[in-house]
Amino acid sequence: MPAGTLYRGREGMWSWVAHRVTGVLIFFFLFVHVLDTALVRVSPEAYDEVVATYKTPLVALLEYGLVAAILFHALNGLRVIAVDFWSQGPRYQKQMFWAVMGIWFVLMVGALYPVLGHAVREVFGS
Repeated sequence: MPAGTLYRGREGMWSWVAHRVTGVLIFFFLFVHVLDTALVRVSPEAYDEVVATYKTPLVALLEYGLVAAILFHALNGLRVIAVDFWSQGPRYQKQMFWAVMGIWFVLMVGALYPVLGHAVREVFGS
């Protein structure tokens, strides 16, 4: 790896890319959320119809993706802060990346049933 840079196709670069992608995805979710919530002022009936379309297994899967994006973005943001403000941060950035990925994975497995459980109950009727 060339001296003076962390981003050369390794953990640093991929965390940079994933941080930007998750940030954009979260922004678009917030944009849509503001629009659909504002719909209640225009037409409460239309708002109810839109919200009813959200109660599907596909949307439950998308919600799980949203949880994954928010969680990764938050954990990686803490890693970025450590790299930027801790004098030893650049030295340990790879280890911190893998720690973030491990924590993210464990929490996502833990969130699997609560987030997707509703969708499974809807599909299989239990």
